[in-house]
Amino acid sequence: MISLRDFNHSDAERLVEILNDSSVNQYLSTKIPLPYTHDDAIWWIEEGSRSELVKAITFDNVLVGCIGVNRGDFEYQKSGEIGYWLDRHYWRKGIMLRAIEMLTEQVFSSTDICRIFACVFSPNAPSKKLLIKAGFHEEAILKNAIFKHEQFYDNHILARLK
Repeated sequence: MISLRDFNHSDAERLVEILNDSSVNQYLSTKIPLPYTHDDAIWWIEEGSRSELVKAITFDNVLVGCIGVNRGDFEYQKSGEIGYWLDRHYWRKGIMLRAIEMLTEQVFSSTDICRIFACVFSPNAPSKKLLIKAGFHEEAILKNAIFKHEQFYDNHILARLK
């Protein structure tokens, strides 16, 4: 069973394990430190994840991922960017699709956000396919807009409207 919940202290070890996996972190923001330490996990649990729109993803009561929507500022306040990651051992099981659907529904029903968008690195075709399956549509491709690990990537912008 898939559920979304707040992070708690018992998640620290799993956070460190999952986020140090290069197959999980290769297309994540460099805001997430590498290597990812126990102190990083504690900060995330106690401070970083304390938003109504950031949730731990569990599968059969095991932490397997994270999903969140970050509201924009100023004239972008009715728009939010969705981001997520999932333990690679749980890929292609429908877990992230369900989590995206659950959080999108929650955001549209309980906030005034009317547009949720995602930024996807060009080689991350599975994430792009997942978002399309969840009702997102590609709006733009920003050429060489992402620079990570001394390499440029195109940024695919996908969005879903309320």
